[in-house]
Amino acid sequence: MAVNAQRYRKELYLCGGTIFFKFTNMKKRIVEFLSTYVLFVVIFLLQKPLFMAYYHTLYAPDSAVDWLRVMGNGLPLDLSLAGYLTILPGFFLIVSAWTNNNILYKLRRFYFLFIAILLSCIFISDLGLYAYWGFRLDSTPLFYFFSSPKDALASVSLWTVLAGVIAWIAYAALLYGLFYIVLLRSKMPLKIPFNRMYVSAVILLLTGLLFIPIRGGFTVSTMNIGKVYFSSEQRLNHAAINPCFSLMESLSKQTDFSKQYRFLPPEEADRLFATMTDQPVTSDSIPELFTTKRPNIILVILEGFSSHLMTTLGGEPDIAVNMDKLGQEGVLFTHFYANSFRTDRGLMSILSGYPAQPTTSIMKFPHKTQSLPSIPNSLQKAGYQTEYYYGGDADFTNMRSFLISAGIEKIVCDKDFPLSERLSKWGAHDHVVFNRLLTDLRERSSQTPFFKILQTSSSHEPFEVPFRRLSEDRPNAFAYADSCLGDFVRQYRQLPEWKNTVMILVPDHQGAYPENLKNESFDRYQIPLIFAGGAIKDTLQVDAYGSQIDIAATLLAQLGLPHDKFTFSKNLLNPDSPHFAYFTFPNLFGMKTVDDEVVFDCESNKVVSHTNPNKEENLLKGKAFLQKLYDDIAKR
Repeated sequence: MAVNAQRYRKELYLCGGTIFFKFTNMKKRIVEFLSTYVLFVVIFLLQKPLFMAYYHTLYAPDSAVDWLRVMGNGLPLDLSLAGYLTILPGFFLIVSAWTNNNILYKLRRFYFLFIAILLSCIFISDLGLYAYWGFRLDSTPLFYFFSSPKDALASVSLWTVLAGVIAWIAYAALLYGLFYIVLLRSKMPLKIPFNRMYVSAVILLLTGLLFIPIRGGFTVSTMNIGKVYFSSEQRLNHAAINPCFSLMESLSKQTDFSKQYRFLPPEEADRLFATMTDQPVTSDSIPELFTTKRPNIILVILEGFSSHLMTTLGGEPDIAVNMDKLGQEGVLFTHFYANSFRTDRGLMSILSGYPAQPTTSIMKFPHKTQSLPSIPNSLQKAGYQTEYYYGGDADFTNMRSFLISAGIEKIVCDKDFPLSERLSKWGAHDHVVFNRLLTDLRERSSQTPFFKILQTSSSHEPFEVPFRRLSEDRPNAFAYADSCLGDFVRQYRQLPEWKNTVMILVPDHQGAYPENLKNESFDRYQIPLIFAGGAIKDTLQVDAYGSQIDIAATLLAQLGLPHDKFTFSKNLLNPDSPHFAYFTFPNLFGMKTVDDEVVFDCESNKVVSHTNPNKEENLLKGKAFLQKLYDDIAKR
């Protein structure tokens, strides 16, 4: 009896030890799994007040309650991204039940080191770029950086870059330190000699449950940035966005154009869009602007100019004095707007009459841009010689491939200037480029009409120019670019070609002055469009509402050339065509007519501003316009 009792106690002890051992290892894995997920969430939560503190002047009007609302409303994206990042650690815990191999420990440490570096790089980059871009980090800066790192960094000083690198290293070290203290300091739970399937199944179930926060629950709509929008103040919505999630979502949307912006049934979108396109001319009231049907044409694309620089358009005096003078001498379009916020998108609008896109830049896709119509191609078919002058890198943002496919026969860029003339961070300063164009015009012997495009760059950040007339750097840079234009015009007037030349002056995108204008405001997008030169018949002000996409139809109609392939472009001088301005910004579009303007946030599916809330026509047409644009991109 004593022997049996002793054996029973031993078996009971072993059984209890086994249960305790199994429970302890199970508990350790569950605690570590949950600790990993919660730590990621806490990091993302704390990044929001850090972001707001960094931009303290922007968020100074907001109360402590607003800061808490930002954190609370941004939580869904944090929970979702934390779920993504916890999947691999979950699998590591499952594998640990089957092996004590040291490779697993090294993989785990490498993973958290990689994540620390990645999160730091994204957060610090987003922190630095928000002041320039006005939206949280997405794939847009990556496109510009990888197409030409030199040009992408030209807007910032060396000290800013060095400070960013130091901040990136410090923040990565801080994150890895947190990961080490909370997750890596103690070794992973040991291999389990029995019931591995049971333990693995429990951890696999927990890992599978991450699908719920990743997806955003069980509703029809999946997790997206729009879920964190909660305020009529865009700055608060922006603060709530997780930049890592924003970048991930943006990268996933780059090529699936046919499924983006599905606002309306296709038939309804088609019907509305048909009312927004250029209409056949039924009157003889369209003025003839030019003295000849085949004038020489010089198109000057001005970096970052806005109507606020011109007195004739209600702006400040003594900045763009030459633009003011040319506007008074020629044809001035008084209600003209940019289609976008960056040069690559603006070039597509100007040269191809193709609207800018809020989620991507079609210039990224040469196989699509080569099918677009263009002003240079149309003019080339009419016998024009085509050339492009730019002091910077013509390969930036795939510009060269677009220009060549658009019909540009010769491109003059930074490499065509000696190093002694490439003194700007962007390449050659504007006066150097204008002088090169003037020299080529003087040496030109052919009688063939020409179409020459000159793109300026000096009135771009960091606004460092070899000129000082105004005390502040930003307006002084615009005054410098304006003076370069004025000097060119004064000298070109002395050449015989002037009397047969039309000069078209238009900025490349939304204005960079004044700098405190909101990206979701039409006030930011109002820009000048001027037709000047010796071949202009009379001075004229055109009050029709339009945007950069309308230059193609307006110019080609004046030249008597077909423009039916420019689907989105309208003749601003045709009274039978609808007249409206349209712009896009990441996640936004705006539409403006003479009696209404509306700005719509596509992520939150809400109206940002509306001057006539009882009038829904512009909102519906704006949605149809964007939907048809993405239909068109998908087909190319």
